[in-house]
Parts: sequence; structure tokens; C-alpha cells
Amino acid sequence: MSERQPPKKRNWSWRSQAFRGLIYQAIAIALIGLFVWFLAHNTSTNMRVRGIQSGFDFLTQPAGFDIGEGLYNFDSAEPYWHAFLAGLANTLRVAIIGIILCTFIGVAIGVGRFSRNALVRGLCTVYVEFFRNIPILLQLLMWYLLLTEILPAPYEPLVVGSMFLSKAGVNFPIPIWASGHAWAAIGLVFGCILGWWYRRRARHLFEETGKPRSMFWMPLALVAGCGVIGWLAGGAPTALNYPRQGEFAVERGGALSPEFLAVLLGLTIYTAAFVAEVVRAGIQSVPSGQGEAASAIGLSQGQNMRLVMLPQALRVIIPPLTNQYLNLTKNSSLAVAIGYPDVVSIANTAINQTGRAVECIAIVMLVYLTTSLATSLLMNWYNARSAIKER
Repeated sequence: MSERQPPKKRNWSWRSQAFRGLIYQAIAIALIGLFVWFLAHNTSTNMRVRGIQSGFDFLTQPAGFDIGEGLYNFDSAEPYWHAFLAGLANTLRVAIIGIILCTFIGVAIGVGRFSRNALVRGLCTVYVEFFRNIPILLQLLMWYLLLTEILPAPYEPLVVGSMFLSKAGVNFPIPIWASGHAWAAIGLVFGCILGWWYRRRARHLFEETGKPRSMFWMPLALVAGCGVIGWLAGGAPTALNYPRQGEFAVERGGALSPEFLAVLLGLTIYTAAFVAEVVRAGIQSVPSGQGEAASAIGLSQGQNMRLVMLPQALRVIIPPLTNQYLNLTKNSSLAVAIGYPDVVSIANTAINQTGRAVECIAIVMLVYLTTSLATSLLMNWYNARSAIKER
């Protein structure tokens, strides 16, 4: 056994590079803190001299305005912090749905760039070059104008089955809440846990025996089956709240406003073009010999892409894909241009009513900083999980 090395003594002399580095870092942190304090103090002093009120006490005051769209009803008598929560919910709704949709579309377009069909390759190329070279703000305005100009008036909507399409948006049937829906949600959660356990078990058995097992359809069947069992256990509720034509507009049912649809379409289609390029670059980074080996053992082109190329390309795809998710979330702030009540729109209204510009902007900055950091942490975790482990 080798002898235990004695701990090294720290050299606190100025000749020590490590000691000088600590001193320089401490000085840099002190200077940054002093600069931030100077800005805050100077801003507070100038605002006080000009008679401008400051502070976050306005958040507990009644907002005095309504929010036309949201995940829950908001009344004008509720405080400002409720209004900011409603705006945050609208921002997250667009961001989360947009991230999911742009991932599916972007992967499909990126893989389509390698199709043997010249027409499919050409259409995918045209999609990427067209949508990524038009500013996102113009695309949002384009979709909003299309939805509000082409669709009929609210009092004479276009009926498609049980759905109503008009300038007021899309109205559709929604379930009438019952205890069975809560049981179905519990079943879905249990199914997700069971599917996760099955994937881990299937991967372990594959490493031991070399026999592949379903890593997608079986977990999906477990999730769906548990959800159906929970729904049946809760009484299998089937009642729906159907929309109906009113005197001036469509009433009841669920609704998606043209503002929400325009923001979602614009962000999804724009970001999907960049995601497609990220996927294409990741697939091209895989050595061509991998694809040739897959073809040599009899794999089809689809199996080659799904089982060989994409899994190896993930380590190259995920880091730039994270940037696209962050860009989509931050670009959602442009929704204020078409009247969608996101957190930026709520902040603008609060600034006009209270004059607390610094505070409202600080809240918006905190919201986007928090959502971006949360997205980065989640994607970095997934990147570490997907990295190729060398033996």
C-alpha cells in the first residue's frame, strides 16, 4: 500500500498564483456589488427627487382591469400579483405547447432532408429557408391577420363537426368535470411511473441478453391503459360541454382566441425551421459508416434513422436544441404586438396605471430568467443522460 500523502499547506504569500487569483476574484465581486449598489441608489434618489413612487406595494392593490384570456378567470377587483400570475400562465402555456410542437415538426423536417424522395427533400428545404429568414414579428402579424381576415364573423361561424371557426377563434367541446377525470389523471401518473420502470427494466435486460424490447409502444400502452382504467374506475364520465351559436357569438364550450393561435403558430413554425437544421447537422455528424453498417445487416431506412443515426446524433443535437427552446420562450414576449395577454402585456398595463416601470420590468426579467434557467437545467440533465458512456 502506498503511503498517505500529507495534506498540502496553503501558501498565503503574494507570490502564490492561487492566492493572487482569490484576491482578484474578491476585488472583482466587490466592484460589481459596488456598481450595482450605485445604480440602485442613484435610481432611487432620482425617482424620489422627481416625486416618482417606488416599491412593490402596488402588487397588493386591485388591478382595475380584466384579462380576456387565461387558464383561469381573472376579475378586475383582484390584486396586481394575481394579474401577473395570469400573464405568467399564458406565457407558459404558449412556451410549453410551442416547444412540444416545434420539436415534432423540426425533427420531421430535419429527417425529411435526408429522404430519397426529391420532392420531400425539396419541400423540407423550402420550409426551412422560407420560415427561418422572415423575422418572427412579421410572422406573428401574418398569422394574426390571416386568422382575423379569412375566417367568418362570430355571428356566422364556419361549422366543422362540433367545432366553430370564426374571427373570435376556435370553439370546441370540452368535458364536464367529474370525479372520473381525477381518477383518470391519477391513472396517467401511475402509468408514467410504470412506463419509466418498464423502460429501465427493458434496457437492463437488453444489456444482459441482447434481446431488444419495445421502448416506446409498450410504455405508451402502459400509460394509456392505466389512464383508461382510472377513467373506468371513476365511473367513465362522457358528458361534454358543447359550444352553441348565440345571438352575437358562439357560447359555451372551450375556446382558443385568434391571438393565442397566432402566437402559437408563429413561434412553432419559426422555431421548427431552426430545430430542423439542428437535427440535420446532428445526423450529418454521425459517421456515414454507421448507416452503411445498418444497411448491411438488413435495416430499412426508417429503422436506420430511428435506431442508429438519431440516438448517436442526440449528443450533438441537444445543446443547440436547448438554445432554440430558450429562444422560443423569450420570443413569446413579442405576443404583446398582437394583443395576447402574456406577462409582458400585463406589465405594460400595470406600468401605465401605477407608473412603477422599474418594478414591473424587474418582474418580467425575473420571469424570463427563471423560466430560461429551469429549461437549461432540465435540458442539461437530459443531455447528461443521453451522452454516450465510454466503458
